[in-house]
Amino acid sequence: MAGYTGDIGQAAVPNARAKQLWKHTTVRRHIHPGLRSTLAEMAPGLERCMYCGDNQGTDIDHFEPIRVNPLRTFDWHNHLLACSLCNSHLKRDLFPLADDGTPLLIDPSSEDPAPHLHLSLAVGAYIDLTDRGDATIKVFGLNRKILVRGRLNAYRITPLLLDQWRTAFEKDDLEEADACAATIWEQPTADVVHAMFHQALTPGAEDIFADEPETLTLLRDQVIRTGLLGTC
Repeated sequence: MAGYTGDIGQAAVPNARAKQLWKHTTVRRHIHPGLRSTLAEMAPGLERCMYCGDNQGTDIDHFEPIRVNPLRTFDWHNHLLACSLCNSHLKRDLFPLADDGTPLLIDPSSEDPAPHLHLSLAVGAYIDLTDRGDATIKVFGLNRKILVRGRLNAYRITPLLLDQWRTAFEKDDLEEADACAATIWEQPTADVVHAMFHQALTPGAEDIFADEPETLTLLRDQVIRTGLLGTC
């Protein structure tokens, strides 16, 4: 795709040329499908949006919009899989910058959001820890009611699936264990599962899971962590 970037760089109006090339029939037929397919394999769950984690990812989004940096139109590292809501209705061409010119939005494909966002498992909502976390929540509407409800559902269901996985593993029923693992990781809002495993080992875990001590036990179980995370 370097040839397209060179073309854009030499254009009198780079933005216009970038948009023209991206929408060109040849690009749409021969580049978009393969790119979308590769991004789908990288996406969380079953081809979920890399921003909200709930809806199916259908669009190729330019993390740094064409309007902001047309030279990154065909940059692989600037492409993410997004749902139409996050891409076309929420993010659009928004790309807020800090006073020093660095991006405020968190790139879910290359950055750990943990230093910037904390998921309150009890209420299913994200809490910003930094300005970047605040901007990301606002631009993508991460605390929309439908997303909060989905996270709460995942929080209730995951302990049941963990227990089923542990039982299947003990019975050496690998087929059932694999099915449970797939359900755990392929469910929408898989970010909840990651948050549960992470917060189970934090200093305040007993308070976080005060009403669900059995859940905390499952999340700290070394067999479960090794089997589902590859770590102890």
